[in-house]
Amino acid sequence: MSIVTISRGSYSRGSEVAYKVAEALGYECLSRDVLIEASEIFNIPEIKLVRAIHDAPSILERFSHGKERYVAYIRAVLLRNVQKDNVVYHGLAGHFFLQGIPHVLKVRINADMEDRVREEMKRENLSDEKARYLLKKDDDERRKWSLTLYGIDTWDPGLYDIVLKIKTLTVDDAVAIVLDALKLPSFQTTPQSQRVLNDMVLSAQVEALLVEEFPRVKVVARDGAVDIHILSNLSIAASVAKEREIIHRVSDIAINLGGAQSAIVYLSNALSDELTY
Repeated sequence: MSIVTISRGSYSRGSEVAYKVAEALGYECLSRDVLIEASEIFNIPEIKLVRAIHDAPSILERFSHGKERYVAYIRAVLLRNVQKDNVVYHGLAGHFFLQGIPHVLKVRINADMEDRVREEMKRENLSDEKARYLLKKDDDERRKWSLTLYGIDTWDPGLYDIVLKIKTLTVDDAVAIVLDALKLPSFQTTPQSQRVLNDMVLSAQVEALLVEEFPRVKVVARDGAVDIHILSNLSIAASVAKEREIIHRVSDIAINLGGAQSAIVYLSNALSDELTY
């Protein structure tokens, strides 16, 4: 039992690899499903979620934290979906959201640019020049997105366990390689690796509930307990009573809505006040 995430550029045949791997294993295959679910749960138009994990943030968005909010929603839904195990995910940004989970096999599928251009020309009825322009634009946007939000390049092979190029290798060759890798003990779910995933799910759920009101929030979970770090907008003159009110409210959300067993809230300018529940 394990999880596979497949990162791919447009027209790189990565979707075919994902579907064939899922079919061979009897796993669920997810992609756009995650965006649809996030759109329904958080009442956000799907197109905004797509742009949030595809287009590089504008200067205005970097100050308003709009993208961060949408990314938090998608991350929470994706992690909850893979928590049940036996999943192949080939949607956007999976290689970022699933980093740090031991039993996730992270695969990157690349393809020859000329093959990609021909495929896009065929499917979209475009000229060579237009297809080439759109593919380069798409690749550049994805790289800018990851560099802006995470400081990581999507083309960095260090993000992946396996990088495969569809050229000499066929789609079926790539599928066979992935299936063989999944037999390794490294990618089997263990109680310890499942606890890591469960903690990530909890932290993502709590962040998603808080991020609209507190865009600069970071949640760390461990065995059902969460530490919540918030860069507060309170002024230095803000009352201790106001700080305590925020801490109580955030803790209540984390426990009663987010599912945490206990919560400690840290405000960046709080007067060394911590309340534990």
